[in-house]
This record gives sequence, structure tokens and C-alpha cells, in this order.
Amino acid sequence: MLKDLDLIVEKCRSGDAMAQKSLYEAYKSILFGICRRYINNNEDAEDTLVQSFVKIFMHINEFQSEGSFEGWMKKIAVNESLMHLRKRKVFLAELEVDHIGLSEEPHYENEMQDENILALMDQLPDGCRAVLNLYAVEGFKHREIADQLNISINTSKSQLILARKKMKELIEKKLNIKNLNQD
Repeated sequence: MLKDLDLIVEKCRSGDAMAQKSLYEAYKSILFGICRRYINNNEDAEDTLVQSFVKIFMHINEFQSEGSFEGWMKKIAVNESLMHLRKRKVFLAELEVDHIGLSEEPHYENEMQDENILALMDQLPDGCRAVLNLYAVEGFKHREIADQLNISINTSKSQLILARKKMKELIEKKLNIKNLNQD
């Protein structure tokens, strides 16, 4: 994204305000998009974005240049978003699920724009939205999600099932598709 990212990072490490501004301007949209996927209102997502950059600048010396700097920043944005949800005392309902089968749902995403899908995701409860993002977007496994959100693995799985079911309903409603499986 930035032409001289390594140089900008080095300048940020020494507290250079112009370098920090350059980094912020280059990555604010990407990181805001991450925050927004987890947090369903713009103000809170913007606050979380700012917190993410504060943490990035405070801990930039901890980045060891192993792996992607952008990936490191994205991880901070995800963690800050999850912290925001925890601070709001989002409690996920514990659901006992003995036999969880993740069935393949029809994929309507190709028929919708990303912003429409994001708008539909805003209608999900915070817990479902967080699990769906961590699983489907970030690629976390249920054990990792459970650790991140301080929930059981079964709760992670059940929240994903609920999120998928609700998203399917919302997408079908948006696209005016009738569910033929209902009586």
C-alpha cells in the first residue's frame, strides 16, 4: 500500500508524527472495514479504529518484521474490535448442541454487493456477528474463537449456525427469494 512502508515504520518507531499520519491515511479504510464488520455502528467502529492505531503506535517496536506488517495491524484491529464487544458486556447465549452439522447453505453472495452484505450483517446480534467474522472472514477455528471470546467451543459453533441461518433468511428476504423448505 505504501511505497516505502519499511521506512515509514522505522520513522513511526522513532515517534515521527508525519510518518504516523502517512501510515494512518494509508490504512485507515482497511482497518475501519475490519472494525465495522464486528461493530454495527460507525461511531463505535471509528472509536475502535482510533484505539487500534493508538495500540499500533504504542507497540510498533514489538513488530519484528516477521510476516506482514499489514497483517499485524489487522490483527490488532480485530482484537480491539473484540475488546470493544467485551467492554459492552456482550454475553453470548450458551446453547447446548449435541450434534452440530454445518450444512452447506446456498450462496447468494455473488448476487449482492459487499456493502449490502455488511448492512445485513449489522442486523445480526453482536455475538453471532463476531463469530461469523472470526470464522468466515478471519479464518479462525472454533477453539480459537472460543478462546478469543471466552466462550465454549459449542457456543462458537452454535453462534455460527445461528448467524448463517439468520444471514440466509436476510439475504433471501433482500433478494425476494421464497424458502421452499418452509410449509
